[in-house]
Parts: sequence; C-alpha cells; structure tokens
Amino acid sequence: MSKKTVIIGASPNPSRYAYIAARMLMDYGHEIVPVGIKKGEVFGHEIQDLRKKEKIENVDTVTLYIGARHQPEWYDYIVGLKPSRVIFNPGSENLEFIKRLTDSGSEAIEACTLVMLRSGQF
Repeated sequence: MSKKTVIIGASPNPSRYAYIAARMLMDYGHEIVPVGIKKGEVFGHEIQDLRKKEKIENVDTVTLYIGARHQPEWYDYIVGLKPSRVIFNPGSENLEFIKRLTDSGSEAIEACTLVMLRSGQF
C-alpha cells in the first residue's frame, strides 16, 4: 500500500541520505513530497520550499533529515500536516519534538527509513 511520505530536508544532492530515501521510497511504490530549503528536484518532483509551509493533504509519514537544532522552527508546520507517523532518522532525534508529536496523536519513531524499507517495516 502506497504511503504518502513527506521528506523534510530533501536535497537534489545524490550523496545525501534524503535523496537516497526519495529514490528508495519511489522504488517501493510510495508517493513522495520532497520539502526543504534547497532548490531543485528529486526524481521529477520539485522540492517544495520548507519556508513557505505549504499545505499537504493526506500525509501518512514524515521522514526527517534535519538535525534537532533546526527543527523547532518547523514544529507547528509538521504537526499541522497531521502525519500518522514521523520517522526521526539518525542524527535527527529530538525528545522534545517526539513528545509534542505523540501528544498530538502522531507516532514518533527513531529509526532509519532506508532500513525500515529494506526490512519490510515501513
């Protein structure tokens, strides 16, 4: 089943994990919405400017590729997407934000999107 996944911290740079995750999510049949501060596109999807905080409907998963110190500015936006879950990839762990998400009804997972996909846990 396809899960619409918002990639926060998306990058057109092929050496970045967010880029690799975008490719793998698509390979596994999931719809992606790349969002970040970098301009460009990822596999035919224009990267939406995170600063514009555009509304995205029917979000199943948000996967985070931004460090904890850059996250507070985006708390309200990400919570407002009403994701079923938020994946905190290695380096993005943030207990304050995890609590806020779980209080709002979203599941917060400290894991690696790539590993979750490969192991069938996504």
